[in-house]
Amino acid sequence: MSRMSELVYPDAPGFKVAGPSKQAAEKVGITSTKLRAAVMEEFKRNPAGLTADEIATSLNLSVLSVRPRVSELNRLGTIEQTGGRRKNDSGMTATVWRISAGGPR
Repeated sequence: MSRMSELVYPDAPGFKVAGPSKQAAEKVGITSTKLRAAVMEEFKRNPAGLTADEIATSLNLSVLSVRPRVSELNRLGTIEQTGGRRKNDSGMTATVWRISAGGPR
């Protein structure tokens, strides 16, 4: 049994059943961990808060790879909503996140 099977989202990418989705989750596990660390570094550099889109722009990454990392950090209790929203490139507003009051965990 792999260590991946012992982990639960958000500590590891999720999957519902064995097969292709499990294989994909195991393959991206290391990448998502590194991306989550990079996203957390952006929050540390910007204590007033950032949107997922702003982080994606700063890291020159797709917002589609950053948003799940922001969700994971939120679920872990590492970041929290500021209560603010800012417009993103599409003209829609996005949640502004910051490191949780208790600090990073």
